[in-house]
Amino acid sequence: MTLILGRKEGMTQLFREDGSHVGVTVVAAGPCTVTQVRTSDKDGYDAVQLGFFDVPEKRVNKPQGGHFKKAGSLPKRLLREERLSKPAELSIGDQVTVQAFELGQLVDVIGTSKGRGFAGTIKRHGFSRGLKTHGCMNYRAPGSIGASAYPARVFKGKRMAGHLGAKRQTIKNLEIVRIDTDRNLLFIKGAVPGARGSFVQVQGAKTGVKTKGGGK
Repeated sequence: MTLILGRKEGMTQLFREDGSHVGVTVVAAGPCTVTQVRTSDKDGYDAVQLGFFDVPEKRVNKPQGGHFKKAGSLPKRLLREERLSKPAELSIGDQVTVQAFELGQLVDVIGTSKGRGFAGTIKRHGFSRGLKTHGCMNYRAPGSIGASAYPARVFKGKRMAGHLGAKRQTIKNLEIVRIDTDRNLLFIKGAVPGARGSFVQVQGAKTGVKTKGGGK
């Protein structure tokens, strides 16, 4: 398994052996329960489904409750599935912890970015404002958005004001600086999407090379 689910706890900094410091994001990852194992014979592909963060039974509907009951697990808030290239070595009810990762390993972190509400073009796309000089009346206006006579419409995808944030984002090739197996914590170099307390999924990087040594 190269996938684990967790919650973003916040950011801090760590010091390496050479005295340099690095900003890290602390993720409380796992332990995750295997709630389903898919096989190529039955489902057409091999995969493992993980569940994270217990919730009361009244918070899930009957089909979901039956799914967790069949797996012998408490209801989970978050479910994610990872496809495998070969049959899974895990069984239903097994636990996946931070021990599945290594120091210096590169990972991809997926989360939901903070919602910023309705935003203008300067905040949303980084547009420049107009001159604040006498007679200039175009401080934060977006400017021309298209021709008038032809094609007499605005093309789809035009960068304009609108809803900002609250989207699924993936940050690739982040380094694992420290692993705390006692508290199930991953210290990941750099920032990851989402607010404190939001759910994230950490998976082995699909591109990139493992660094030597890792963090302290």
